[in-house]
Amino acid sequence: MNVRIIPRLDVKGPNLVKGVQFEGLRVLGSPHRFARLYADEGADELMLVDIVASLYERNSLMSLISETAREVFIPLSVGGGLRSLDDIRTVLRAGADKVNLNTAAIREPALVTRAAERFGSSTIVVSIEAARQPDGSYEAFTDNGRERTGVEVVGWAARAAALGAGEIVITSVDRDGTGRGYDVELIRRVCAVVDIPVVACGGAGSPAHAADAIAAGASAVAMGSVLHYGAVRRAVMHGEGAVGREINLAHLEKPGFGRIADGTLDDVRQALAARGFSTRPLEGAAA
Repeated sequence: MNVRIIPRLDVKGPNLVKGVQFEGLRVLGSPHRFARLYADEGADELMLVDIVASLYERNSLMSLISETAREVFIPLSVGGGLRSLDDIRTVLRAGADKVNLNTAAIREPALVTRAAERFGSSTIVVSIEAARQPDGSYEAFTDNGRERTGVEVVGWAARAAALGAGEIVITSVDRDGTGRGYDVELIRRVCAVVDIPVVACGGAGSPAHAADAIAAGASAVAMGSVLHYGAVRRAVMHGEGAVGREINLAHLEKPGFGRIADGTLDDVRQALAARGFSTRPLEGAAA
């Protein structure tokens, strides 16, 4: 199967933001403009996450979902603050193709089964935010990496699959935004206990890191920093406003950001191809 490349857009209010380990958020621009850019560059899917939705117990992405779905014709996966079948239905009607459940799934695992039965398992994604513990195990966190749950990640992933989830997104809290690469051990452990697709997320610092995640067993990679910072730098250097507000490049050289290599979706595809992994051919590309 072709590897899917999924730009992840963390949204707070009207802004696309990115931080390190879910903290120190920097505003990068308009999420809608980034979404259109990535769709034009051949993204396989877009992941939109309202990162403060669980805190305020609501998802505020409806207008962004609707606007994006009207102009972008690739699957949209939406997460943040979805706590009930009604919440899921509302997001799907707004234009989402999949929903990501984290906090609600851990608090009420039966919701995963009810949602899969109502909307189809391919629509229901369980998102797991994992932090490595001193004993080498991984604990699941909620609320954008803010709240401990005491739930062991690998066992929870296996249970989520058994409950009816059609896909798992596994995000390393420790690696998020650091550029150190995906946590391949975490990916291996999760992939070993589920027979559904696993999306690796958190830590990519270069296009080459995508291949490491796929080699560890993931079916897809979600990326933020590599794609976002490259897009912002290109826009600033060329005097373009294509991806939103212009920001000082020095803004991206603060601790935790300087190690992120610029990259495009095509760079990621090439890095995967160099390791023998296939991706979806772009329309109009030579066979």
